Amino acid sequence: MTDIAHVAEKAKVHEEKEADHHPYFRPKDAATLILVDRSGAVPKVLVGKRHDKVVFMPGKFVFPGGRVDKADYRVPCAAPITPELEANLAKGSPKTPASRAKSLAIAAIREACEETGLCLGRKTEGNLTKLDGPWKPFADAGLLPDPSSLFLIARAITPPGRVKRFDTRFFTADASAIAHRVDGVIHADAELVELIWVELGSKPLADLHPMTRNVLNELHSRLATGPLRHDAPVPFFHFYGGKMQKDILG
Repeated sequence: MTDIAHVAEKAKVHEEKEADHHPYFRPKDAATLILVDRSGAVPKVLVGKRHDKVVFMPGKFVFPGGRVDKADYRVPCAAPITPELEANLAKGSPKTPASRAKSLAIAAIREACEETGLCLGRKTEGNLTKLDGPWKPFADAGLLPDPSSLFLIARAITPPGRVKRFDTRFFTADASAIAHRVDGVIHADAELVELIWVELGSKPLADLHPMTRNVLNELHSRLATGPLRHDAPVPFFHFYGGKMQKDILG
Protein backbone atom coordinates (compact mmCIF):
# COMPACT_ATOMS: atom_id res chain seq x y z
CA MET A 1 0.00 0.00 0.00
CA THR A 2 1.38 3.41 -0.96
CA ASP A 3 1.82 6.16 1.65
CA ILE A 4 -1.09 8.10 0.15
CA ALA A 5 -3.35 5.04 0.13
CA HIS A 6 -2.39 4.26 3.73
CA VAL A 7 -3.23 7.77 4.90
CA ALA A 8 -6.54 7.65 3.04
CA GLU A 9 -7.41 4.30 4.64
CA LYS A 10 -6.68 5.68 8.14
CA ALA A 11 -8.94 8.65 7.42
CA LYS A 12 -11.71 6.31 6.30
CA VAL A 13 -11.48 4.32 9.54
CA HIS A 14 -11.62 7.56 11.56
CA GLU A 15 -14.75 8.63 9.68
CA GLU A 16 -16.44 5.33 10.45
CA LYS A 17 -15.65 5.76 14.16
CA GLU A 18 -17.18 9.23 14.44
CA ALA A 19 -20.06 9.40 16.89
CA ASP A 20 -23.35 8.65 15.17
CA HIS A 21 -25.76 8.24 18.09
CA HIS A 22 -26.87 11.81 18.69
CA PRO A 23 -30.48 12.98 18.19
CA TYR A 24 -31.48 14.51 14.89
CA PHE A 25 -30.10 17.96 14.19
CA ARG A 26 -31.17 20.02 11.19
CA PRO A 27 -28.14 20.76 9.00
CA LYS A 28 -26.87 24.35 9.02
CA ASP A 29 -26.05 26.15 5.78
CA ALA A 30 -22.30 26.30 5.22
CA ALA A 31 -19.87 27.11 2.41
CA THR A 32 -16.33 26.10 1.51
CA LEU A 33 -13.99 27.75 -0.99
CA ILE A 34 -11.31 25.84 -2.90
CA LEU A 35 -8.86 28.23 -4.56
CA VAL A 36 -7.09 26.82 -7.62
CA ASP A 37 -3.80 27.88 -9.21
CA ARG A 38 -3.61 26.67 -12.81
CA SER A 39 -0.44 28.54 -13.76
CA GLY A 40 1.65 25.35 -13.77
CA ALA A 41 1.41 22.02 -15.57
CA VAL A 42 -0.47 20.47 -12.63
CA PRO A 43 -3.25 22.46 -10.91
CA LYS A 44 -2.63 23.36 -7.27
CA VAL A 45 -5.17 24.00 -4.53
CA LEU A 46 -4.74 26.06 -1.38
CA VAL A 47 -5.00 24.20 1.93
CA GLY A 48 -4.42 25.36 5.49
CA LYS A 49 -3.10 23.32 8.38
CA ARG A 50 -5.29 23.51 11.48
CA HIS A 51 -3.80 24.18 14.89
CA ASP A 52 -2.94 21.06 16.90
CA LYS A 53 -4.98 22.33 19.87
CA VAL A 54 -8.34 22.88 18.14
CA VAL A 55 -11.13 20.43 18.96
CA PHE A 56 -12.25 19.65 15.41
CA MET A 57 -9.72 18.01 13.06
CA PRO A 58 -6.52 19.13 14.87
CA GLY A 59 -3.42 19.22 12.70
CA LYS A 60 -5.38 18.39 9.54
CA PHE A 61 -5.18 20.17 6.21
CA VAL A 62 -8.49 21.80 5.33
CA PHE A 63 -10.09 24.23 2.92
CA PRO A 64 -11.46 27.48 4.36
CA GLY A 65 -15.14 27.33 5.13
CA GLY A 66 -17.83 27.61 7.75
CA ARG A 67 -21.44 28.43 8.56
CA VAL A 68 -23.46 31.12 6.84
CA ASP A 69 -23.93 34.19 9.04
CA LYS A 70 -27.06 36.34 9.07
CA ALA A 71 -24.93 39.30 7.92
CA ASP A 72 -23.99 37.39 4.74
CA TYR A 73 -27.49 38.13 3.43
CA ARG A 74 -27.00 41.89 3.74
CA VAL A 75 -23.43 42.57 2.62
CA PRO A 76 -23.24 44.66 -0.58
CA CYS A 77 -21.30 43.13 -3.47
CA ALA A 78 -19.19 44.51 -6.28
CA ALA A 79 -21.10 42.25 -8.69
CA PRO A 80 -23.96 39.79 -8.37
CA ILE A 81 -23.46 36.06 -8.58
CA THR A 82 -23.84 34.89 -12.15
CA PRO A 83 -27.27 33.67 -13.28
CA GLU A 84 -25.70 30.27 -14.01
CA LEU A 85 -24.32 29.96 -10.46
CA GLU A 86 -27.62 31.10 -8.97
CA ALA A 87 -29.40 28.45 -11.05
CA ASN A 88 -27.03 25.72 -9.83
CA LEU A 89 -27.49 26.78 -6.21
CA ALA A 90 -31.26 26.72 -6.67
CA LYS A 91 -31.23 23.06 -7.71
CA GLY A 92 -32.41 20.41 -5.31
CA SER A 93 -35.44 20.22 -3.05
CA PRO A 94 -36.63 22.48 -1.63
CA LYS A 95 -35.47 25.07 -4.14
CA THR A 96 -32.96 27.59 -2.79
CA PRO A 97 -34.21 31.18 -3.21
CA ALA A 98 -31.96 33.86 -4.72
CA SER A 99 -31.20 35.58 -1.40
CA ARG A 100 -30.05 32.32 0.15
CA ALA A 101 -27.97 31.46 -2.91
CA LYS A 102 -26.17 34.78 -2.64
CA SER A 103 -25.54 34.30 1.10
CA LEU A 104 -23.87 30.94 0.43
CA ALA A 105 -21.47 32.43 -2.11
CA ILE A 106 -20.74 35.40 0.15
CA ALA A 107 -20.10 33.11 3.13
CA ALA A 108 -17.46 31.23 1.13
CA ILE A 109 -15.66 34.51 0.38
CA ARG A 110 -15.90 35.73 3.98
CA GLU A 111 -14.59 32.49 5.45
CA ALA A 112 -11.67 32.45 3.02
CA CYS A 113 -10.67 35.98 4.01
CA GLU A 114 -11.11 35.31 7.73
CA GLU A 115 -9.11 32.09 7.74
CA THR A 116 -6.45 32.71 5.08
CA GLY A 117 -6.28 36.49 4.65
CA LEU A 118 -7.05 36.13 0.94
CA CYS A 119 -9.94 38.29 -0.21
CA LEU A 120 -11.95 37.94 -3.41
CA GLY A 121 -13.22 41.42 -4.15
CA ARG A 122 -13.26 44.31 -6.57
CA LYS A 123 -12.71 48.03 -6.26
CA THR A 124 -15.83 50.05 -6.88
CA GLU A 125 -16.43 53.66 -7.87
CA GLY A 126 -17.89 56.16 -5.40
CA ASN A 127 -18.34 55.91 -1.67
CA LEU A 128 -18.16 52.44 -0.22
CA THR A 129 -20.80 51.21 2.17
CA LYS A 130 -19.17 50.99 5.60
CA LEU A 131 -18.16 47.40 6.23
CA ASP A 132 -17.01 46.22 9.63
CA GLY A 133 -16.42 43.02 11.55
CA PRO A 134 -15.09 40.25 9.29
CA TRP A 135 -15.60 42.53 6.27
CA LYS A 136 -13.29 45.29 7.54
CA PRO A 137 -10.30 44.03 5.46
CA PHE A 138 -12.39 44.63 2.34
CA ALA A 139 -13.27 48.17 3.43
CA ASP A 140 -9.63 48.90 4.33
CA ALA A 141 -8.58 47.87 0.81
CA GLY A 142 -11.43 49.77 -0.88
CA LEU A 143 -13.09 46.55 -2.00
CA LEU A 144 -16.48 44.92 -2.00
CA PRO A 145 -16.75 41.13 -2.11
CA ASP A 146 -17.09 39.77 -5.64
CA PRO A 147 -18.80 36.37 -6.04
CA SER A 148 -18.92 36.53 -9.84
CA SER A 149 -15.86 34.28 -10.25
CA LEU A 150 -17.22 31.38 -8.17
CA PHE A 151 -18.26 27.97 -9.51
CA LEU A 152 -20.27 25.37 -7.62
CA ILE A 153 -18.47 22.02 -7.50
CA ALA A 154 -20.63 19.97 -5.13
CA ARG A 155 -23.11 19.93 -2.28
CA ALA A 156 -22.81 17.63 0.73
CA ILE A 157 -24.85 17.07 3.90
CA THR A 158 -23.32 15.64 7.07
CA PRO A 159 -24.85 12.28 8.05
CA PRO A 160 -27.66 12.26 10.64
CA GLY A 161 -26.66 11.39 14.18
CA ARG A 162 -23.71 13.77 14.32
CA VAL A 163 -23.29 16.55 16.88
CA LYS A 164 -22.65 19.07 14.12
CA ARG A 165 -24.44 18.82 10.79
CA PHE A 166 -23.85 21.05 7.79
CA ASP A 167 -25.46 21.45 4.41
CA THR A 168 -22.30 22.59 2.63
CA ARG A 169 -21.88 24.04 -0.83
CA PHE A 170 -18.34 23.64 -2.15
CA PHE A 171 -17.23 26.49 -4.40
CA THR A 172 -14.06 27.00 -6.37
CA ALA A 173 -12.40 30.06 -7.84
CA ASP A 174 -9.17 30.72 -9.71
CA ALA A 175 -6.30 32.21 -7.74
CA SER A 176 -6.35 35.18 -10.13
CA ALA A 177 -9.58 36.30 -8.39
CA ILE A 178 -7.62 37.12 -5.20
CA ALA A 179 -7.66 40.91 -4.97
CA HIS A 180 -6.13 41.53 -1.55
CA ARG A 181 -3.96 39.77 1.03
CA VAL A 182 -4.24 40.51 4.73
CA ASP A 183 -0.97 40.10 6.61
CA GLY A 184 -0.77 38.35 9.96
CA VAL A 185 -3.78 36.05 9.63
CA ILE A 186 -1.66 32.89 9.56
CA HIS A 187 0.49 32.43 12.67
CA ALA A 188 1.37 29.89 15.36
CA ASP A 189 -1.70 30.66 17.50
CA ALA A 190 -4.24 31.07 14.71
CA GLU A 191 -6.90 28.57 13.63
CA LEU A 192 -4.74 27.87 10.57
CA VAL A 193 -1.01 27.83 11.28
CA GLU A 194 0.22 27.30 7.73
CA LEU A 195 -0.96 27.80 4.16
CA ILE A 196 0.40 25.80 1.25
CA TRP A 197 -0.40 25.36 -2.42
CA VAL A 198 -0.33 21.65 -3.21
CA GLU A 199 -0.66 19.78 -6.47
CA LEU A 200 -3.79 17.73 -6.96
CA GLY A 201 -3.04 14.12 -6.06
CA SER A 202 -0.28 14.97 -3.57
CA LYS A 203 0.08 13.42 -0.09
CA PRO A 204 -1.36 16.27 2.05
CA LEU A 205 -4.63 15.94 0.15
CA ALA A 206 -4.92 12.23 0.99
CA ASP A 207 -5.32 13.16 4.66
CA LEU A 208 -8.40 15.29 4.05
CA HIS A 209 -11.80 14.43 5.48
CA PRO A 210 -13.28 11.65 3.29
CA MET A 211 -16.18 13.79 2.10
CA THR A 212 -13.82 16.62 1.18
CA ARG A 213 -11.75 14.12 -0.82
CA ASN A 214 -14.89 13.16 -2.73
CA VAL A 215 -15.44 16.80 -3.64
CA LEU A 216 -11.81 17.27 -4.58
CA ASN A 217 -12.02 14.26 -6.90
CA GLU A 218 -14.95 15.95 -8.63
CA LEU A 219 -12.92 19.14 -9.03
CA HIS A 220 -9.96 17.17 -10.37
CA SER A 221 -12.17 15.51 -12.98
CA ARG A 222 -13.65 18.84 -14.08
CA LEU A 223 -10.27 20.54 -14.33
CA ALA A 224 -9.03 17.67 -16.51
CA THR A 225 -11.60 18.56 -19.16
CA GLY A 226 -10.52 22.21 -19.48
CA PRO A 227 -11.83 25.49 -18.08
CA LEU A 228 -14.50 25.27 -15.42
CA ARG A 229 -18.08 25.60 -16.68
CA HIS A 230 -21.37 26.23 -14.96
CA ASP A 231 -23.15 23.64 -17.09
CA ALA A 232 -21.18 20.69 -15.70
CA PRO A 233 -23.12 18.22 -13.51
CA VAL A 234 -23.08 19.12 -9.79
CA PRO A 235 -22.97 16.09 -7.46
CA PHE A 236 -24.96 15.97 -4.23
CA PHE A 237 -23.52 13.75 -1.49
CA HIS A 238 -25.93 12.72 1.24
CA PHE A 239 -26.74 9.72 3.41
CA TYR A 240 -29.72 7.41 3.22
CA GLY A 241 -30.14 4.18 5.16
CA GLY A 242 -26.71 4.63 6.68
CA LYS A 243 -24.94 4.74 3.34
CA MET A 244 -23.60 7.62 1.33
CA GLN A 245 -25.50 8.42 -1.83
CA LYS A 246 -24.29 10.46 -4.77
CA ASP A 247 -26.96 12.14 -6.85
CA ILE A 248 -26.76 14.86 -9.47
CA LEU A 249 -28.53 18.10 -8.62
CA GLY A 250 -31.25 18.89 -11.06
